[in-house]
Amino acid sequence: MDKNFIGREQEIKMLQDIQDSGKAEFVAVYGRRRVGKTYLIQQFFGGDFAFSATGIIEGSREEELFAFTSAMIGIGYSGSLPKTWLEAFEALKTLLEKQPHKGRQVIYIDELPCFDTPKSGFVHALGHFWNTWASLRKDVILIVCGSATSWMIENIVNDHGGLHDRTTHTIYLRQFTLAETERYLKTLKIQWPRQLVVETYMILGGIPYYHSLFSPRESLAQNIDRIYFRKNSELGQEYRRLYASLFKSPEPYIRIVEVLGKNKQGLTRGEIAENLKLSSSGTLSKQLENLEYCDIIRRYVSKVNGKPKSNEAYFQLVDLFTLFHLTFSKKLTTEDYWQQHLGTSVINNWQGLAFEHVCMNHISQIRHALGLDRIAVEYYSWRSRTPPRAQIDMIIERADRLINLCEIKYTQSEYTITTSEDKNVRDRAAAFVRESKTRYGILPTWVTPFGLFQNEYSINVQYQITMNDLFS
Repeated sequence: MDKNFIGREQEIKMLQDIQDSGKAEFVAVYGRRRVGKTYLIQQFFGGDFAFSATGIIEGSREEELFAFTSAMIGIGYSGSLPKTWLEAFEALKTLLEKQPHKGRQVIYIDELPCFDTPKSGFVHALGHFWNTWASLRKDVILIVCGSATSWMIENIVNDHGGLHDRTTHTIYLRQFTLAETERYLKTLKIQWPRQLVVETYMILGGIPYYHSLFSPRESLAQNIDRIYFRKNSELGQEYRRLYASLFKSPEPYIRIVEVLGKNKQGLTRGEIAENLKLSSSGTLSKQLENLEYCDIIRRYVSKVNGKPKSNEAYFQLVDLFTLFHLTFSKKLTTEDYWQQHLGTSVINNWQGLAFEHVCMNHISQIRHALGLDRIAVEYYSWRSRTPPRAQIDMIIERADRLINLCEIKYTQSEYTITTSEDKNVRDRAAAFVRESKTRYGILPTWVTPFGLFQNEYSINVQYQITMNDLFS
């Protein structure tokens, strides 16, 4: 593997175990566009595949069959274009049986959901191929990969037809953490202070490909202008491409995330339906579930009278690139927008919200900093239901009957708690205790990049989490 390969330790260990298992393996790899699925598989196996094919985004049935057949031609196929997927897989089986090999035969099908055009019978044929041939051979590893996460889960991982319980392993590839992003940037010869790494993460999330577009000769602001804001930029159309790759009918999902993008603390299913003028139906529930699968939104249950109520679950947008795009998309093609607007209220306000999401995405690191690695916790945002409306950025409810009430602030230096801020924090805490009727102990906790400026109010804060803790 590439000596500069970053992270994915657990996934690499799983792939090594699969390689060494000595039995037929069917592996489903999924995760959002540009997260590094293909790179992981290519790197681990060194491109040594008995057969490899890639689906065509938005291709027709004929185009997908042509792409699959072209891949077979590369390993010796000389027949005509198969008319059905059953014929195509039968031809592949014949080819692989004739192919001389030592050790494992790795069959790799990338962008698998693309092959499943309407009424094509692709999944049925794939199931037949696995059940009647591949699963009976100890030398075969079948790896299928796709960005359409919800499709992969419904049709491969949780399929109720021919592929029911047939996958032997699943690998869901998540985004990089802050620490992994920092390491990756260093391989690109980008040696930025951690605050700039945090700011890149606010914009791009932990998507390796997006960061690969950076130039070490440019500042962060110059890079963002070049890859996003300028005309014909490489990420200017990425928002639409992302959702088109995740979902075969992306428009309903885009409408949901755009509504959630306007509501910091999230909305209930009923509130989403009301905003979209929809019935709160099973279709909406399924769409929300699919967005959860893709880590675009998260579902959390705020506490009412100390007990969670599932029908009062909130859905909150957590994908950082989506949040960035929804905030600044109207400025696309505005030359040098980011460089010219640094320090303005629009960017400062967005940074405050984006930093909260960075913290939510690094709850494991926050737990570690609080010494909670071995204690069960629940974490959620909270908003009151009675006036005056109070909101708390993050609540960490612990099994030891304590609650970390977290205030999250993004600053360029130490944060100073003022008299009014101290009162607001105490009022929010009181509102939470009153409405939740909790009997847990309350621990005031602040999460800021550089900690708190020491004054008469900071001494009342029992825990401080800094930017460095998020890199642990």
